[in-house]
Amino acid sequence: MHKSGFVNIIGNPNVGKSTLMNALVGERLSIITSKAQTTRHRIMGIVNGEDFQIVYTDTPGIVNPHYKLHEQMMGFVHSALEDADLFLLVTEIGETFKNQEVLAKIIKSNIPVILAINKIDLSDQQTIQDMIAYWQNQIPRAIIVPCSATERFNVDTIFDHILELLPENPPYFPKDELTDRSMRFFVSEIIREKLLLYYQKEIPYSCEVAVESYEEKEGVDNIRAVIFVERESQKAILIGHQGKSIKKVGIEARKDIEEFTGKKCFLNLYIKVMKDWRNSDKALKQFGYEME
Repeated sequence: MHKSGFVNIIGNPNVGKSTLMNALVGERLSIITSKAQTTRHRIMGIVNGEDFQIVYTDTPGIVNPHYKLHEQMMGFVHSALEDADLFLLVTEIGETFKNQEVLAKIIKSNIPVILAINKIDLSDQQTIQDMIAYWQNQIPRAIIVPCSATERFNVDTIFDHILELLPENPPYFPKDELTDRSMRFFVSEIIREKLLLYYQKEIPYSCEVAVESYEEKEGVDNIRAVIFVERESQKAILIGHQGKSIKKVGIEARKDIEEFTGKKCFLNLYIKVMKDWRNSDKALKQFGYEME
């Protein structure tokens, strides 16, 4: 008997979805920062065993769209509602789902639900019990697991429940695959993570990263990446005084890229202005946001 299925991870921004997925996969595939809306794409992480294959998909956090970019992000969420074999809903203490339409679809479906109440290490026992009771009332069929993704508390419990609920299927992907995304994609995500970490307010949300060239050589990779912003003033802020800010981004991104790839790299960063790219169909298609 072989089990395989899609475990689609859904939740509000900033509840630790990506941290939990990375803990379950055992690899750092999704961006993790303290800022909301860090995941923009639907990212797959594949875990294989002798008699199972779990395909995790981390979706963007549920938002009320303000840009065409947000509409595309929510498109990824809605597509995840259609092809799931199991929903892993991630919330935290004091959080309810911002998008009731998405929650209603999940409740009405017959698809199994595991609901992870994350970040319980930051709460107390009574509050945790109250949250469990709330969600048991909201989704009676859900298996509710209080957890802490950062501390790895109850991550194994979630994994065990997933294995129990997976349907019998042959593998969907070759057994040696870890993800459906390219190395270029993960390099761009690593750079974007540094922008979220080192810049404030609207700046990181106005940025998109594209890897223009990725040349693999023996022992070293040569990478050229472009950071797109919407205004000249944002470009100046990114560069910083005497170029110090963008240099820091490049140094820290290079370290993570080398750790991810296991080899040295030369990383060249450039900044270009693409006005109002978050509302441009052409730009969103260029950056890979168009729904398949």
